[in-house]
Amino acid sequence: MKVTLFCHSDMLGGASVVTTRLMRALRDEGVDARMLVYTKLSDDPNVGIVSSRGLRGLRFMGERLCIAAANGMSRSNLFKVSIANTGARIDRHPWVKDADVVVLNWINQGMLSLKGIRKIGQMGKPIVWTMHDMWCLSGICHHSYECKGFEQSCGKCQFLRSKSDRDLSHRIWKRKKSLYDSIPVTFVAVSHWLGRRAQRSSLLGNADVRVIPNAFPVNSFSTQPEGSVATMKFNPGQNIIVMGAARLDDPIKGLNYAIDALNYVFDNRPEMARDSLAVFFGSIRDRSLLDNLRFPHVYLGTVSDPKLLRNIYAAAKIVLSTSLYETLPGTLIEGQASGCLPVTFGRGGQSDIVTHLKDGYIARYKDAVSIADGLQWALSQNVDREELHESVRRRFAASSVAQRYIELFNELLARKS
Repeated sequence: MKVTLFCHSDMLGGASVVTTRLMRALRDEGVDARMLVYTKLSDDPNVGIVSSRGLRGLRFMGERLCIAAANGMSRSNLFKVSIANTGARIDRHPWVKDADVVVLNWINQGMLSLKGIRKIGQMGKPIVWTMHDMWCLSGICHHSYECKGFEQSCGKCQFLRSKSDRDLSHRIWKRKKSLYDSIPVTFVAVSHWLGRRAQRSSLLGNADVRVIPNAFPVNSFSTQPEGSVATMKFNPGQNIIVMGAARLDDPIKGLNYAIDALNYVFDNRPEMARDSLAVFFGSIRDRSLLDNLRFPHVYLGTVSDPKLLRNIYAAAKIVLSTSLYETLPGTLIEGQASGCLPVTFGRGGQSDIVTHLKDGYIARYKDAVSIADGLQWALSQNVDREELHESVRRRFAASSVAQRYIELFNELLARKS
């Protein structure tokens, strides 16, 4: 079986990382899987680049300019939406022509246009579209926050500051509706939360939507750090609380709730705070935000070394996430695979990872005191790190996830024949 996967990159961003993991997991199961990307960062020979750098830049700028023209030239929400108005002619690529099944992933920012997806569909190949956020089921947004416009036909988009029912979000909604009505697509949600959102949407309410989690390399994560934790600025015996993101102060990550919760523990349970350390990693534009944190803490900056990242998790007791929306938060899975208890809000795919008060704590939404309660609960637990590791293997092991995709591919190919 030949399968070609598409994603904006092979390493840049969470969707890219998990798509590359899926491609490799499929290959490990005997599938001839390859991947086409817009931005290649690895040296994997099974990953190919679409288009030249110059054309990719022009397409990227073309899409962003259209969005800027619609949102009053505001930069604040420029990357919270995508419109897929331009992209490469992927249908001409030999890896696409040879494929038995095509798997779309995160294809925005100039890689694939809706017109290009239609051309792939006209080739008669089964199309599977793995959803890593809400873009497939909304007009233009990647996360709708509290907006329920995706249940209707979008319009009056909050990210465009629009008051028109027929704004850009509605026009792209109509194009998606036409696309989905004209070619068969099987959608895969990476969490049950995202699957339920798809069922409520006007675009995918009647579509074929499956739920399959992201493939996870469980064996890459250990429950004990390799080497001395002193090199990571940790003291032996400290209870480490780790929180990381590509960009920590992205508003969707809810860093302010983490700071307030940690300060609450510091003020009300000083003996717990004294024996603990909050460790933050990832980029941050405004370093002064952490100046408000009284809880003992260290900021490591961006961690690009996978071994160091695994050691951080293995040295920690808690993995903290205060993200307002997450489809299937990888940091929580990575933490659990290393023996950490997650403490998190539950607005997203967290419930696919955490069973409240069993292998983690799901706090009340946007409630810093509830997060603080979760931290105190987790700090008081005697964690069976190996059991947490094995629970991740049972649910997210790459081999079992790959097998679920293979079963889906075989079903679609049998239906086609």
